[in-house]
Amino acid sequence: MTNPLRSVTGLVVLVTGAASGMGRATARLFAEEGAHVAVTDVNAAGAEATALEIAASGGSVRGWALDVADPDAITRVLGEIGNWHDRLDVVVNNAGISNWAPIDGEEYDDVWDRVMRVNATAQQRVIRAALPWLRQAPAARIVNIASTEALGATGGNSAYAASKAAVTGLTRALALELGKIGITVNCVCPGPIETGMTAKVPDADKATYAHRRTALRRYGQPEEVAHVTWSLCLPGASYITGVTIPVDGGLMARNA
Repeated sequence: MTNPLRSVTGLVVLVTGAASGMGRATARLFAEEGAHVAVTDVNAAGAEATALEIAASGGSVRGWALDVADPDAITRVLGEIGNWHDRLDVVVNNAGISNWAPIDGEEYDDVWDRVMRVNATAQQRVIRAALPWLRQAPAARIVNIASTEALGATGGNSAYAASKAAVTGLTRALALELGKIGITVNCVCPGPIETGMTAKVPDADKATYAHRRTALRRYGQPEEVAHVTWSLCLPGASYITGVTIPVDGGLMARNA
């Protein structure tokens, strides 16, 4: 028999930024484990492709186009998702962007505004829109996806690093605020992962970086991040909240 503390069967799970990479892998995993999965992405065709792929494998899924930088769209789409099965149990805030800009660059203010709006502000807006359903869920879970750039930054990427550090702070504060009603809030910080964001990096450069910086001497796969996210959302993970978990192959373990 299935242990209910280790099952997400029947839960409604929202995964933002699910058209590719970690979001897609996370949506697929939850569907394979029996959840009803709402996949969203600013790339409407990508969200639909993920939904069709999951459906073809027998999963319960619907796709929505959603630009998380648009607060009105968040309100509308979250309402539709909550009404889909009249519940919402899990929110995975995965959508994000990366734009490099030096602090003295002419484009820096525009980059800062866009990155903060998508990577940080959108996460709290999604959570706030989901709260009416999460308050009613028997084992509500929120997982915010940040980055190891929140823990150890790279020069020229300060807007991104600041946005991801904001996510870790948001996670801790909301864990305290929502813990009294049984909602857990945790954060996953992926390190070097094979995703669309890293696809443009030459393979030779990836190999050199991974060998020099990670204990496992390789880039991670989106599925390896997805499994950590999934584990935090199990009903049995009820006493884990307010934590930030690096999924980085040992990147942050190094001091040099």
